Amino acid sequence: MSRSSSLHSPTFSPLYRQIKELILRHLESGEWGPGDHIPSESDLAARFGVSQGTVRKAIDEMAAENLLVRQQGKGTFVATHKDPGSYFRFLRLVPNQGDLQVSQSVPLECWRAKAGADVARTLALETGAPITILRRLLKLGEEPVVFDEIYLPSELFPDLSLEVLRSGESLYSLFETRYGVRMIRADERLRAVSADRVSAELLQVAEGSPLLLVERVTFTYGHKPVEWRRGFYSTRNYHYHNELG
Repeated sequence: MSRSSSLHSPTFSPLYRQIKELILRHLESGEWGPGDHIPSESDLAARFGVSQGTVRKAIDEMAAENLLVRQQGKGTFVATHKDPGSYFRFLRLVPNQGDLQVSQSVPLECWRAKAGADVARTLALETGAPITILRRLLKLGEEPVVFDEIYLPSELFPDLSLEVLRSGESLYSLFETRYGVRMIRADERLRAVSADRVSAELLQVAEGSPLLLVERVTFTYGHKPVEWRRGFYSTRNYHYHNELG
């Protein structure tokens, strides 16, 4: 790779990581959108002036991070939230017995507000910046399992409303297709809480019952936070599962 390249990575960054950053920039710019077939490894190697093995290593890492998807005999594609596998990346609930039931997202409320200190800090906004708050209930089968309260920067989701949320798409698929915002990774914190009156009523449990509170900050390209979510999980018939290693 020539020294005149537009790379901004530190000089000690491995070459394949520099190639990974270049590919990420193409994804962020929209040159290759969700579901698109990206150029072959040989074409990318020629474009970036590196070996095919270097490109392969970069793509391998991006595939492991669910940014790209390899399809045998077809090539490599940009990951999309329309893929059911992507949906379950962000839903770690597993039934105590039997198979996971069909999910149903039930929008409850959607309104505009101004970012308070906590939301502004979490989403890297100015205090008082316009935000959109939505509440929804996630059912698995007929059982209400998760009550979510979600904070979003209104600038990125300008016309989000209950009517839009009732489209039937999963939230992240809707954010991707309608607003061009792709959720690529998330940080989560979990703690035990007691059900208050509202969450108890929605999740059909007794007030004071134990719930799992999952606080999630979700990021798009460029490490930009675009969602703060507080999910109250009923673990009566489900448990949170995360495979390590």
